[in-house]
Amino acid sequence: MLTLRQMRYFDALASARHFGKAAELVHVSQPALSAQIMEMENHLGVKLVERSRSGVFLTRKGEEVLARTRAILSEVDQLELSARASSGTLEGRIRIGVIPTLAPYLVPRLVPHLRQVYPAIEIELKESVTSRLVADLGEGLLDAVVAALPIEADGLSTKPLFSDRFYMAMADDERNILMSPLTEDQVDVEQLLLLEEGHCLRDQALAVCSTAGKRRLVSFGATSMTTLLQMVANGMGMTLIPEIAIATEAARNSIRIVPFAAPEPAREIGLIWRRSSPRERDMEALAAAISGCADDILQAAAA
Repeated sequence: MLTLRQMRYFDALASARHFGKAAELVHVSQPALSAQIMEMENHLGVKLVERSRSGVFLTRKGEEVLARTRAILSEVDQLELSARASSGTLEGRIRIGVIPTLAPYLVPRLVPHLRQVYPAIEIELKESVTSRLVADLGEGLLDAVVAALPIEADGLSTKPLFSDRFYMAMADDERNILMSPLTEDQVDVEQLLLLEEGHCLRDQALAVCSTAGKRRLVSFGATSMTTLLQMVANGMGMTLIPEIAIATEAARNSIRIVPFAAPEPAREIGLIWRRSSPRERDMEALAAAISGCADDILQAAAA
């Protein structure tokens, strides 16, 4: 079998045009180098070099093989350089999936932070519902997912990042009056607007408002938090809003934010990645970056 060692020895011999000098270049004995060149010739079935008292000459076929050999060695060298270059923390491409009720609020702060702290990073983002992101993660199409925990799937590792409390959002007028802090039994579920099926925030809203099954729910099949809150601002109902969205959405919409009474309902946001991934160090660094950015956003919401 043709080996990289043989190709490197042949390249050295072609450069030095002398067996002794070529052996010195690759730090082996002359007999060892000579033996590898002979094995290479035998494997290819061609004569690569002519030996003479004055040195070594490449045959016509040897010149052709040398060109191909150097092209292969160049590609191998580039591969090794690329691998070493991406071996640092968060260097090279990382593909991150984020759920829709997090992405508009977390990503604008996270991406600039990552690019500043890790300038060699190449970020690819995908926004989708949890089930699709977890499937893509399992298929190797994503490196990490940021979503609400728990995640029930085999072969995945998870790391909690931050707790995201829930509030009730309603139109900022005097038609709706709710006691603050709000208890779950005060929520009029007939006025509760929900995201469409498949969004984890829909399930979380139903879990918080546990009486929802007793009465008719209002669902417009909204696909985003922004759409729901525009409905709320126009007096069409009320909806659960995660704390991470408050600073952004309260600035966009004329809404009133009502807190829940203790113990306040919340979702636990975590980072998910394949247990088999060799990028454990990257995941730890990414988790720290997300937690730090989320803390800044949540502090802004509380201000």
